[in-house]
Amino acid sequence: MQLLVPLRIQQQLTEALGSAGTREIGGIMMGEHVGPNVFRIEEITVQSHSGTFATFVRAVFGVLMPLKRFFERTGRNYERFNYLGEWHSHPSFAPVPSPRDHQTMSSMVNSAELGAHFLALLIVKLGKSRYLESSVTVYQPGRPPSVGKVCLE
Repeated sequence: MQLLVPLRIQQQLTEALGSAGTREIGGIMMGEHVGPNVFRIEEITVQSHSGTFATFVRAVFGVLMPLKRFFERTGRNYERFNYLGEWHSHPSFAPVPSPRDHQTMSSMVNSAELGAHFLALLIVKLGKSRYLESSVTVYQPGRPPSVGKVCLE
């Protein structure tokens, strides 16, 4: 899977990460299916509270309205525009999933209630000169996680 990250999303992430300092922050990603196994992030949410130096827990109540507005704006064309997954920061650690991240995402993708065909987890941090470092991991029901490719546009 390729995850395209437009400049405006990179700027939004960089600003949020700079404000958060050493606290982990995160949110959800909504995007467009633009080609075989290629997705572009169109919108993210930023939850800047409830993060600590080493953990981030997404609050479900904060994502329902942004998802609803995204689906309305994109004409409920779920095959082209949809929820892609989660993002969060690792400001003090490598931008790769922790064992807890793997457990959380695997549990979500295997949930019949969510009904997802896949979920992407984008992990970001600010590197030297405020350069955005990142990784994306893809989770599918009944399959081990796989590493995707982040493409900064």
